[in-house]
Amino acid sequence: MEKYRVLICEDDVEIGNAIEVYLKNQGYEVLRAYNGQEGLNVIESQEVHLAIVDLMMPVMDGMTMIVKVRENHDIPLIILSAKSEEVDKILGLNMGADDYIIKPFTPLELLARVQSHLRRYSMMLNLKEGNKNQEEVYIVGGLELNCDTKEVFLDGMPVKLTPIEFKILQLLMKTPGRVYSAEEIYEMVWNEEAIATDTVMVHIRKIREKIEMDPRHPRYLKVVWGVGYKIEK
Repeated sequence: MEKYRVLICEDDVEIGNAIEVYLKNQGYEVLRAYNGQEGLNVIESQEVHLAIVDLMMPVMDGMTMIVKVRENHDIPLIILSAKSEEVDKILGLNMGADDYIIKPFTPLELLARVQSHLRRYSMMLNLKEGNKNQEEVYIVGGLELNCDTKEVFLDGMPVKLTPIEFKILQLLMKTPGRVYSAEEIYEMVWNEEAIATDTVMVHIRKIREKIEMDPRHPRYLKVVWGVGYKIEK
């Protein structure tokens, strides 16, 4: 795919300039807009691969812009807002945004989110185009596993897994929502009869420590007590 083109729709010039520097340093082409109407016009007139949209803007606010963009476009939309209330996040995501970043933010966080959403968007385009050479990739939320390159990403950031950990996560991510018993995991990963399955529990714990923000309250790798393990849909 050609060089990614990212639209920054932000009326605060200093913030917009800073984001532009971050993105250009990573090789992205950057377009600018200073209100929702300008942003909508850019998306309607040029090829844009992702848009970063502030909520509080003159002429047309970011929420209205997102609703209008979603009428004809499926590009990733990342909200940038000083509003940190949960209700604002939920509203923005329900209106069609893909992500919500609260000001102030770190450049690393923003770039990781941009990279993650562009990767998923590119994969979606390749699937639509029927690209037979598309890599075998499984995505659940911000968790991404590439079977061909043996890579795992969490919100765009690489996660280092051992070969066994990778095989276990691959098994679970292939069928999100399905519960696998420790015996099933052992036999399918180790390719031998399950005798001592305690090692499965140890590996599950290590995987969770690497892919969960709070391993005690996991978002992805769940335990179904008395049954087994699953990746949440």
